[in-house]
Amino acid sequence: MVGRAEDHSDDANSAGGAQPVSSTEGSAGLGVTVAERLRRVQGSLSRAEVKIARELTANYPAAGLDSASGLASQAGVSAPTVVRFVARLGFDGYRQFQQSLREEVQARQASPLTLAPVIGADSPTSELVEAARRVGSAALGQTFTALPEQEFDRAVGLICDPGKRIACFGGRFSQLLAEYLDLHLRLLRPGTVVHTPSPGRDAGFRVDVGRRDVCVVFDFRRYQDDTVELARHACERGAKIVLFTDPWLSPAAEFADVVLPARVEAPSPFDSIVAPLALVETVVAAVHARLGQAAEERLREAENTWRGGGR
Repeated sequence: MVGRAEDHSDDANSAGGAQPVSSTEGSAGLGVTVAERLRRVQGSLSRAEVKIARELTANYPAAGLDSASGLASQAGVSAPTVVRFVARLGFDGYRQFQQSLREEVQARQASPLTLAPVIGADSPTSELVEAARRVGSAALGQTFTALPEQEFDRAVGLICDPGKRIACFGGRFSQLLAEYLDLHLRLLRPGTVVHTPSPGRDAGFRVDVGRRDVCVVFDFRRYQDDTVELARHACERGAKIVLFTDPWLSPAAEFADVVLPARVEAPSPFDSIVAPLALVETVVAAVHARLGQAAEERLREAENTWRGGGR
């Protein structure tokens, strides 16, 4: 996400570098979100455009649903700067920019009752298999195409920091991803836990969490209030927040230090964890590589003391 450093300049000139994102760009029909467009160009934004990006990120996507002059006022820039910023993102105008955000609002609120499956009751198995291949491949492809490399590198750096404790947690379904990541991390480094927020188990974590901690948070649509609130509490106490979420961004993105989005489209009306899981496994691979010999020695010791069945 956009950095937090302060800026007081309303520089109307755009910095050179990245080209505007195409308004039709995407993979196999998966729409490119405004947040994704922003990540692609953030390294080439002018100082004034960075201020708009911060305002949009801090209140996403609602800030962009205000008028151009309203967004300009909130960001402390001129209305023409907002218009240039929207063009930089690849939109033909502010109206198209807002229409994209409105579609994202609808997507964020989607549920199994509103998402139509891509096959019907009478569809042959071959059609289901082809739909799963097409949707799954597109989700994986766009997830890694849009992966923000600087965010990914920072996430890996935080997770590898020997001075930090790692706590993973998520929601009703995404807790599975938190547990999966933790099972791998505890083989590669000390000081990792998976936290399951529940009455009677939360108090100690809330009291202990602080500047020594990195919380790896999983939150996907329909975003879970208690997960977001716990992440916010950890942030307020000084912990770093690494957020795995979908392209429409959990509310926790507002205060997360690192945001790693993944597509969740599926052939059924239920969101998929295939692409998020692939992203988790990529983080595990990067952590293993970066920790190097220390991880190898810990893994070898764990294997030597292991008693029991398979994974």
